[in-house]
This record gives sequence, structure tokens and C-alpha cells, in this order.
Amino acid sequence: MRVSPVPAAAYTREFLRLEGNPLMRIMPFLLMALACASTPASASDDYRQSIEAWQAKREASLRKPDGWFSYAGSGIVNLGRSTIGSASNNTIVLPKGPARLGTLTVNKAGVAKFRAERGSGATIDGKPVKGKVILRDNVDGAMPTRVYAGDAWFYLVRMGDVIGWRFRDPDSPALKAFNGIERFPIDPSWRIEADWQPYDPPHEIELVTIINTLEKAPVPGKAVFERDGRRFELEPVLEDDGTLFFIFADQTSGKETYGAARFIYSQPAEDGKVVIDFNKAFNPPCALSPHVVCPTAPPGNRLALRITAGEKRYHSPVD
Repeated sequence: MRVSPVPAAAYTREFLRLEGNPLMRIMPFLLMALACASTPASASDDYRQSIEAWQAKREASLRKPDGWFSYAGSGIVNLGRSTIGSASNNTIVLPKGPARLGTLTVNKAGVAKFRAERGSGATIDGKPVKGKVILRDNVDGAMPTRVYAGDAWFYLVRMGDVIGWRFRDPDSPALKAFNGIERFPIDPSWRIEADWQPYDPPHEIELVTIINTLEKAPVPGKAVFERDGRRFELEPVLEDDGTLFFIFADQTSGKETYGAARFIYSQPAEDGKVVIDFNKAFNPPCALSPHVVCPTAPPGNRLALRITAGEKRYHSPVD
């Protein structure tokens, strides 16, 4: 039973009324018992509220004009010359914008140059595009050059040896249709304190993306935990800021949850322990948009366990 807190003034009046009552002799013990009884419930409520706050922040990020649902178009860029625009006769057909935005030329070294079509209104950094402009991609963590067509923008990404294009629109149908993500009920037992076993030196693995390209990633160690009397291991990828990034699949994958993987971020290990909170397991971007590429769970992170916590598979209303 959870006891509601009593205002201080009411507690004082009750104390005076009971003054001299024999029950007052055992009052300290009753108060202690009530405090002990209410502490676990309070801790559980605090945890639930923290997860609900995390979920609200997650959904707010997805509703942003430049969030994952802003992706409206994507494809592969071939070497040589490509025309870009919304007209169907372009090499790269955009979902909206001018009939011809411009022309893209990519040489064998992977250098991409863009020339805007006269009258297209194409801009970069708020200025009209004049002449040929080299478009940066995301190599070495660089910010890709954005070519704007109104409020929407076109840019390039590199995935291994493949150059791709993306088109993002703050007014995209997917963003307009987003109405939240279904989740499993919050369960504190899925907040796991795992044993941390560091690797010396760290390993390097190759992550396979959903389009079968490879991405190398450093793995600093493994988290070991028990559930239902069985032992499980997960290897995280080490992020640049020291955060541990878990890419995992389980026996709900492909059924209740997205098949390729779900993601969790955790803080670095402390005193030989790392916290993996499966209530914060979330869908990768590629589960939300067909225009995004992301890694799949490595073989060692595919668990023979039903993890009934975190986000379920997203079903887009515009599919």
C-alpha cells in the first residue's frame, strides 16, 4: 500500500489531538514502518517518471523539422553527369522542388561538383549557387553541403565506396503522419547492471548495413549479464565521446520489434559495471524511414532471449 504524504500542518494538528494517547508510544515505530513501506514505491515511481521523460524527449526529437521523418528521397549517385530535379526525366528524381534543380558531376576520385539550373532558386548557405560548386559529403565526420530548394534540401552521403544522395523536407508526408511509437510497458527489471569485461587492446569489427555495405567500428569490451538463469553477452561500439553504443537483436526482432536491430546508448563502465537499460531500447533510423542506412546487429549481439522492453516496430501511416 502506498501512503500519500501528509501536509505538515495537518500532521501537527493530528499530533496534538493524539497527545496523551497510548498509541503515541508506538507512533515512532509506525512512522518508520510506513517510511520503509513507501520507499520502494517512491523509487519505482521515480524510475518510471525518468523513463517517461526520456520517451517524451525521444518523440520530441522525431517531430523536429530536421528529424528522421524529414527524409523524403534517397538513391545512389553514379560516376559522371546526373541531372537533378522533380521532373521524371532527371537522373536523380526529387519528390518536390523545381523540375530541374541542377546538374551533378562525380569524377573517379569521388569529387562531386554541382551546377544550379538557371532560375531553379537553388541556394547554399542562404546564397544563390553560382558556377560549379564542390559538394562535401560526410567523410571523416564532415557536415555535407546542403543544396536548398525552398525549405527542403539535397545532399550527398558516402557509405563505404558508395556515394548516395538524400533529400529532406520539413513538410514531408512521413513527418506530418507521425503519431507516436508503440512501446512495451516500462519494466524496471530490464534495467540491467552488467559485468564489464574490457578488451586489451580493443577489438575492431565490421558492421554490416541493411544495404550490405561494411562499416568498421571499435569494440572496447563486452557486457555480461544473467536473465532467467542464463548468461548473455553484448559487445558495444565505442563512440567518440566514450559512450557505449549497443546494437542488438533478440527473439522479438522481426515480429514485435524491427528485424535488423534496436539501439541502446549507455554510459562508460564504472567499477566494473555497465548499465544497459532495455526500457530505452529504440528503433534505428532505418526502421522509421526507407531513405536511411544503418547497421544491423552483429552476430554476437543476437540474443536468444525475448526482450520485452523498449520500442516496438514502427508502422508508418503513410505506408
